[in-house]
Amino acid sequence: MRRNLLVYAISVLVCGTGIGFVLVRGSRLAPAAGPSAEVRVTANSAAASPAASGIRGRLGEPLPRLLLQLIVIVGTARLCGALLRRLGQPAVIGEIAAGIALGPSLLGAFAPGVSAFLFAPSSVGILKLLAEIGVLLFLFVVGLELDLAALRGRAPAAVVVSHASIVVPYFLGVSLALPLFPTLAPAGTRFVPFALFLGIAMSITAFPVLARILEERRLTQTPLGTLAIACAAVDDATAWSLLAVVVAAAQASGIAGALGTILWTLLFVFAMLRLVGPALRRVLAGAARREEPGKSAVVAALLVLFASALATELIGIHALFGAFLAGVVMPREPAFRRHLAERLERFSAVFLLPLFFAFTGLRTRIDLLTDAKSWGTCVLVVVVATAGKLGAGMLAARLTGMRWPDSFALGALLNTRGLMELIALNVGYELGILSPRIFAMMVFMALATTFATGPLLSLADAWRRESGSGLAANERTIAGSTPRRT
Repeated sequence: MRRNLLVYAISVLVCGTGIGFVLVRGSRLAPAAGPSAEVRVTANSAAASPAASGIRGRLGEPLPRLLLQLIVIVGTARLCGALLRRLGQPAVIGEIAAGIALGPSLLGAFAPGVSAFLFAPSSVGILKLLAEIGVLLFLFVVGLELDLAALRGRAPAAVVVSHASIVVPYFLGVSLALPLFPTLAPAGTRFVPFALFLGIAMSITAFPVLARILEERRLTQTPLGTLAIACAAVDDATAWSLLAVVVAAAQASGIAGALGTILWTLLFVFAMLRLVGPALRRVLAGAARREEPGKSAVVAALLVLFASALATELIGIHALFGAFLAGVVMPREPAFRRHLAERLERFSAVFLLPLFFAFTGLRTRIDLLTDAKSWGTCVLVVVVATAGKLGAGMLAARLTGMRWPDSFALGALLNTRGLMELIALNVGYELGILSPRIFAMMVFMALATTFATGPLLSLADAWRRESGSGLAANERTIAGSTPRRT
């Protein structure tokens, strides 16, 4: 216990001091002067040729065009997801890659006319709204799966490892902002929001993707799997809290405005946890005890979801935080949460999230990375992200008593970023903190670190076999771990 406390205190103190030093040093920097050299693109800006009549003319109408977009996006996402699953990778990597392929980096480069017609600027607004609804539903489900009571009962190692895997990559991300800010920050962006946002991007772990990887590899019920789930859940809760603070600081005008936004946020979180949550548990007590809660309970949950998302959007910290918090405060009965999650996740994961991937792909300009310096910077971002997340998680796990192979496997799992990273990156893009070039680099990093998880776990398995230490031998090293349904 004392060793865990010492590791935790040293990592937080050293990295916290380093982050403060970098922010003071970087606040003297200025982004590139004058208008930005890049054009912010949300879709291929080329206009489609005027349609005269017939089928092509009707396809240019809003509803037919939207239906065509849905067919192309969902179909492409499912095909790419199935292909990546056959290659031993999570399907979400293929779905993300499908979204990028439908953007200007591939479809827009090789078939600009098709891209211009399919994703005309006038039609992207509807696509964006549907994608954002999908993200709200997805984060609501993530909140449903975050069991705060179970987290409080986890071994102290979970808190030490998870926070070490946040503060170290956060410090490295903030430090990386020093050389990147002068050339990659959008004109008019301040250093502090840019640096803090890079720290967030380096610190995120994709809790849902990690859970699916564990399930596919049948590691969910092992000590390694339960500890990884606990660490990822703590990571998510901490990272989203930090992101809320960064968004509040970036959107507010001056220190007083930022403090006011943060104060409103704290009051809202208190109200949700202490007032709305208990009220929901009383109102939905009967439905929560049934195996099938019924339509009224689902409608009530959706109303709370949208009201909470609206409240955080009005406060100024983005609607996705409200959606996540709404999931957290739902009644705690496992059957009730499982029923809600299954109903909402099927629709959002199969239909709406591919729209989010496609919309992210329309923003991802891989074609802007045209020279060796840009790709060198991109590789540097991936290396720093991996060293911070995997390295810190592995060392912290080893210091808490895990064997080296399992420590390495845990670090590799925490290095998984996936969809959660894309959600955070889109928030930074919307706020004007990230330029198109650094946005493309960070999307590439999210794909690379998620793609590497499978091979790194296989490497950990080989290491474990060579050292003669199976998973059963490690059950003694993680005290207090209990299985959890993902």
